[in-house]
Amino acid sequence: MMTMTDISLAAEAEVLSDYIVESEIFAQYIRTKKAVQKDRHIQSKLQEFQLLKEKYEEVQRFGKYHPDFRTITAEVREFKRGLDTEPVIAEFKQAEKYLHELLSEISKMIADEVSPNIKVPTGNPFFDAQQSSCSGGCGSGGSCGCS
Repeated sequence: MMTMTDISLAAEAEVLSDYIVESEIFAQYIRTKKAVQKDRHIQSKLQEFQLLKEKYEEVQRFGKYHPDFRTITAEVREFKRGLDTEPVIAEFKQAEKYLHELLSEISKMIADEVSPNIKVPTGNPFFDAQQSSCSGGCGSGGSCGCS
């Protein structure tokens, strides 16, 4: 059974999601994602990378003891670096980063409205460090101010 508060919160969440979807940051993300999907050269490279990742996962099962460990590991790193420097991929990754930052900021704002003690993992060490005065593992049982 939903209460009026639940209905109000659901309506506000829908309005917030509409704002996000209508934002320029989201529009840029969608444009760059479609550009990646439409680019045949990039799609071919992504398929090649997927096959290379499968080889890498097979090698990882045995770690440094696999005879092709160094070769495959270096090949994956080199291929990924080349893929990341493709202009279409670089634009997409930048748009993805901006959208992630927007969503992290919104999550943090919502969490702070509920309680300042709620931790929101942003994926950004700068913001994550600001949320906590403790780096964890102090071992003093909370006497340093950690909770």
